[in-house]
Amino acid sequence: MSWMVCGGCVLRQGRIAPGEVALRGGRIVADAAPARRFDAAGLLVLPGIVDLHGDAHERAVQPRPNVDFPARFALPDAAAQMLAAGITTAYMGVTLSWEPGLRSLQAFEAMLAALRAPPPGPDLRVHLRFEADNLAAAPAALRAMAAGEVHLLGFNDHTPSILKKLGNPKDLGKYAGRAGVGEAEFLALARAAEAGRAEAPALRVTMARAARAAGIPMLSHDDATLEDRAMFRALGATICEFPMAEAVAVDARAAGEAVVMGAPNVVRGGSHLGWASAAPLAERGLVTVLASDYHWPALPAAPFRLAARGAMGLAAAWALVSSNAADALGLTDRGRIEAGMRGDLVLMTEAGEVCAVFAGGSLAWMAPGAAARIGQ
Repeated sequence: MSWMVCGGCVLRQGRIAPGEVALRGGRIVADAAPARRFDAAGLLVLPGIVDLHGDAHERAVQPRPNVDFPARFALPDAAAQMLAAGITTAYMGVTLSWEPGLRSLQAFEAMLAALRAPPPGPDLRVHLRFEADNLAAAPAALRAMAAGEVHLLGFNDHTPSILKKLGNPKDLGKYAGRAGVGEAEFLALARAAEAGRAEAPALRVTMARAARAAGIPMLSHDDATLEDRAMFRALGATICEFPMAEAVAVDARAAGEAVVMGAPNVVRGGSHLGWASAAPLAERGLVTVLASDYHWPALPAAPFRLAARGAMGLAAAWALVSSNAADALGLTDRGRIEAGMRGDLVLMTEAGEVCAVFAGGSLAWMAPGAAARIGQ
């Protein structure tokens, strides 16, 4: 079906102005051939959101500790929630850890299987968050990368921080519950992972080599020091995700690299872990991409929060969730409203509420009452 989105204000080439957008064959087109009309009067017509890292789908798979649903059952619900947040391209953060349960090899392979027949709507991709000392799962990860089932490789290393927390009974219970095992068993597994850490550097090199061979972009996660960033840069990780120190972000930007922080950080006014506040860093150009992290609705809200602070216009702020993210990932067919681009649009009120979403040229989601805007 062809569509003409008319009557709204369109974000094109860095400015928002009255205009129309034509969609045909899944793409944005320049000509206005006969098409069904969507009345966007009073709305902002923005490029679809590209989410570089979101793991809220884990709550659809495991809504409570020890309560699990199959990935095939959970994925349509997750996709619908993404669309409601304006996300048209989602790099799902699938963690492959030494932990059993939610982040296990079995869960990873089940998600890959579910994604072979994905639900309609957003373009769902895999951001493989590979734990550094998960030696046993490396062959499966390498196979998935070679098969084209992984689209972004993230280098995770959470074992040291997990071990520090396990002396706290509350934290130990949380991790064991997520993994679906007893506390003593989880503690033993964590210590076994720690025992194999000497092999982690060589495995990182192997993983990076495989990613380069497959054309998969790479990112580092939670870089604490300049030495961390230099190490991952040498491996080919051109995206710096959630740097733990401002100096790391400065260094990454000086090297022309993308710096990612969480949209929930912007919406809440700071990190839930007590790290740097993303909003002022974005205003200084030190954060170039925002990701949903653990909360999809924060992504469409964050640019409006930034614009309300007064240091960035909405067009520049929206780039953090659209064109900048696409550029960081090497995606040349989305993130902007231009002829030839994928037909991904988010129609929003000036108050920052999502009204309708077009994904791949199709009307994929509408807010209650928005159907009245559809003409013949």
